Parts: sequence; C-alpha cells; structure tokens
Amino acid sequence: MRIHALHLDRLSYEAKEKAVEGAEELEERSFSIGEVLALFVAYEEGDVEETAESAVEEIRVLADRLGTDRLVIYPWVHLTDKPARFMEAKDLQRVLTRRLADSRFTVHGVPIGWYKSFEIKVKGHPLAESLRVIGSRRRAAEQEQEQVSSELLILQPSGREGSVEDLETIADEGLRAFVKNEVVGKAPSEEPPAHIELMRRLELVDYEPTSDVGHFRFYPEGTLVKRLIEDLALTVAERVGAMEIETPLMYRLTVPAIAEQAERFAERGYSFKIDGTELTLRFAGDFGLFEMMKDMTMSYKQLPLSFYEISPSFRLEQRGECRGLRRLRGFTMPDVHTFTADVDQAFQSYRRFFEQYDELLKTLGIGYVIAFRIVKGFYDEFKPRVLEMLRSVEKAALIELLPSMKHYWAMKHEFQFIDRTGGSAQLSTVQLDLEDSARYGIYYVAEDGRERPGIIVHTSMGSIERFIYAILEQAAKKMSAGDKPILPIWLSPTQVRVLPVAVDTVKFAKEVAEELADLLVRADLDDRDLTLSKKVREAERRWIPYIAFVGDREIERGGVTIRRRMDGASYFATIKQLAEEVKSTCQGMPYRPINLPMRLSRRPRFVGAA
Repeated sequence: MRIHALHLDRLSYEAKEKAVEGAEELEERSFSIGEVLALFVAYEEGDVEETAESAVEEIRVLADRLGTDRLVIYPWVHLTDKPARFMEAKDLQRVLTRRLADSRFTVHGVPIGWYKSFEIKVKGHPLAESLRVIGSRRRAAEQEQEQVSSELLILQPSGREGSVEDLETIADEGLRAFVKNEVVGKAPSEEPPAHIELMRRLELVDYEPTSDVGHFRFYPEGTLVKRLIEDLALTVAERVGAMEIETPLMYRLTVPAIAEQAERFAERGYSFKIDGTELTLRFAGDFGLFEMMKDMTMSYKQLPLSFYEISPSFRLEQRGECRGLRRLRGFTMPDVHTFTADVDQAFQSYRRFFEQYDELLKTLGIGYVIAFRIVKGFYDEFKPRVLEMLRSVEKAALIELLPSMKHYWAMKHEFQFIDRTGGSAQLSTVQLDLEDSARYGIYYVAEDGRERPGIIVHTSMGSIERFIYAILEQAAKKMSAGDKPILPIWLSPTQVRVLPVAVDTVKFAKEVAEELADLLVRADLDDRDLTLSKKVREAERRWIPYIAFVGDREIERGGVTIRRRMDGASYFATIKQLAEEVKSTCQGMPYRPINLPMRLSRRPRFVGAA
C-alpha cells in the first residue's frame, strides 16, 4: 500500500463515470471539504487487512503531528505498478475507512472505480507532503532495511557532496524538482500533460482506440517527425562507428538466459503461448544481439565493437500510467551496445555516449538533469571518472549509492527531463554491464590467447515517442512563459508556408514552393479559398517557422516577404536566401521531404486546427 499524504486547505471532487463495472452506484457524486489531510492511496498486490492496520498507525502519527482529525481517503492507483485487483482494493478501502473511523477520525472515503475530476490546494509548510509505503509489519521492516541501505546525495562538479534533505541548497531548479520527486514523491495531478493536446492539434499523434492502451497512431506529419528522430538516432550511432543490425520481436522463454532476464520484467512483459511454447515480445534490445554475439569470434584487437538497432519494443506498463507519450506499452527504441575488453575501455565508451547525448539534447533545446545509480564500492573507486563527466557538462547530479549489485550493471546514469508540472521522465541512459557477457556466453580472445568475458556498455538516447513528448512539453514551457512555441526547424513538418495574397499570385506562389522543395526545404502552399488572415492564423497555430507572402510587389522583385516565427521579424528575401537561412539552422541534422500534398487544398484533415 502506498499513501501520498497532502495537508490541504481544501479539496473538492466530482465523480464523472464508472471506470470499472463493479463500482458502486452513488447517491451523491460531488463533495467538498476544507482543512483536511488527504490520503491518496494505492492498494497493491499482497496487501491484506494487516496492511490496513499498519497504515492506520502511520496515519495516526502523521495526523497528530499536523493537529488534524479530518481525513479523506482518495483511491489513486497511479502510485503503483503492482495494483491489487479491483474487488480486493475495494475491500481494503472499506477496511481502512472503518479502522480510521474507529480511531475517532472523521473520514470521507472517495468512491473507488470512478473517473473523477478534482481540485486541491496544498498548504505550504514542510510537512504538507509526504509519501509512505505500507506493508505488513514484516514487509515494512524489509523495506525499512532496504531504504537504509540505499543512500542519496548530490555531487557537484567540484567534487563536493551534499545532502538531499535541504532542497533549497540545490541551485539547479530542475534538479531540485527531480530530487523532490525521488525523495518525497510527485504530488498527484489531474492536469493532463500539455503535450496530449498539442500532439493532436498539430496532427502528429493520437490514441488508437482499436489497440491496447499505450499504443498510438501517427498521422503523416507525426510520422515524418518520428522518422527524422529515428534518422538522428542512426546518425548518433554512426558517429561512434556502430554496426546496424536487426533481430526478431519475439523470443522463446525456454532459453535460460532470456528467461532469467524476462523474469525481472515479469509483470511488464507481453507473454503468450504459441504451439505450447511460451514466448515474450522484446522489451529491450539485448536478446537477439546477445544471441548473435555468442556465435561471433572477436579478438581484443577489434575492441571496442558497437552494434546499433532500432526496433519496436513492448512493456506492459501500469494502465493508469499510460498517459500520452510519456509512458507507453508499445514504443520505438534505438539501442547501442558496445562490447569492451576492460574497465578502462568501457569508461572511454561510457563517457563518449554521455557527451554525445548531452550535445544531442542541447541541440534539441531540451533541458535535463542527471541521476547516477552506482554500487557504492564502484563509486568509491571511480568517483574521479564520474566527476570528469559532470565537469564536461558543468552540471551537478543526484547520486544513488547501492550497497551491492542488484542488477546486471554496476553503474548507470539517466538524463531526466522535467515537464511543466514538475514530473520527470527518463530520456537518455548509459549502463555499465559487468554480468551479461558471461551470462550469455559472449567472449573475446585476449592477448594471451584465452577466451574472456568483456564489459558491455548499454545505451539508448531514449524512445522516439518520449523524445516527441519532451519536445512538445518543452514547447509548452515556452507557452507558459509567454513565448511562442516552436518545433526545432529541422523537425518542423512544414518549414516554410507560402501564402498568395490574391488569386492571381497563386501561380508564382506555387513556383516558390516548388523551388524551395528543390533546394531541400519543406515548403507547402496554402491555396485554399480562405481569407489571408485565416491562413495566417492557421499557420501560426501550426507553429510554421517561416511564412512567405507572395503579392504583386514580391513577383516584381522575384522574392517573398517573410514573417519569422522565432522573433517576429519581417523582411524581404529571394528564394535562395530564404532556403539558405532555413538550411543554416538545420546543419548536421537529418532531412526528409514533406509528407503531405504540397497544396493544402488537396490535403485531408485529420484532427487538427480549424
């Protein structure tokens, strides 16, 4: 059982419709209360009545410290990836409510199994927010021991280590928000992620109602954006000399090494049987590559060797967590695996990826924070190398020190994106894997002629869908700050929109768009029977970087009048000058032609702006 406790000035909610058939009918669907301790509760697999008893003790202590006897129990499944079955959760909600009422609290239980809208105002004092994980007394003791054994600290590029307890001493606002999420937990929010409305309005991505939750359809312009980011992932892989491969989407769980790895993802794996054989859909890029490498002959002289693959991947994420593109069940993952001979060679590769991904995110205009997860003994020995990486990007990092290896890696880091609501999502990651080479039987021939396992550097710039999420959420931040949102120009489905100011200028406007296309600029022509002001409004609403106006004066001068979205500048340019300006902003980035008819009058409308 997980409880996110919030001390509130007020709370109100309205039950909208049933989310589960077994939800009880309601006499009243709305409720409001002031000065209350709200308990957002997730009931988990294995929770029993004893768990509720343990929760009552925790809640009593917290309520006494806050000086309140008014409670609201709000079922909130999004706090866990291992939820109890609905009927079990319903019973536990009833038990917890009764036990707290017996303890002389005034308790309101929010109906479970309903979709609800709600509003809250959280008090601003230090104890207003807290996260508690409740189990049976035995389970709680195990968790307490586990929590004691994992240590969090802030590492500055100078080498100074600081505590995570005093958030105000963390200068980086994004890192402060991330540390708060890690230590205290993210307060629940009913505000939908900003990118969901944007991805539909821009006609990029949408939900696919005929598929499983967490699987999306991509419209033509969204497909173009996706393909361009995929091209970028390949470019990054090519910079490190990686060889591109392709392996299957499904694997037999009768293979011991695959079964062992799949066991770690037991609750999140898409597993099924065909002809009596248990299979799993790939949730990572290791399976096929490692089986391939097992059959290879490698010499120490050839190392390091890198392999790149981009493929659909599948993880059975918690249904309530699948909101927009932040977390999906079906996604496209570009992976690079580098096989190295020893720790020195592994760290050289590790740092190279660290710096590549930093450069990538800066190019995309995406801010990030750094989190390292490191086995303590490894940290003590290799802290200077971690500091070298932090100094190269001039950033502090959250460090989680683990007492021993619980996974195949001894060290990994994540570049975490912080969205508009303060939530975090992992983008790029690099992992130092000390175990899988021997586990899968991947060996190289050392200088002495003996076969030895190596060290594998796992890395991914992040799923393509999550990059789209981050780019749109970054744009939403600009909107919140009062700035005009815009996609990176190399990624904009239309880079230039040509607007004829009158019917008799359409012919020349079409020639302008065609010449721009020949010069490798994505240009389209708004030749619809609409007023010029409506065409301008739609171009603005679609975040078109450059609007090119064509009238009689422009025809006479052989060019166009430009309105540039980034800074609002207005000026005259020839076609070649405009093309050169657009392409100068896209240097080193992938290019693909436009993915829709050039003339807007010939385009279908999917869901976007009217």
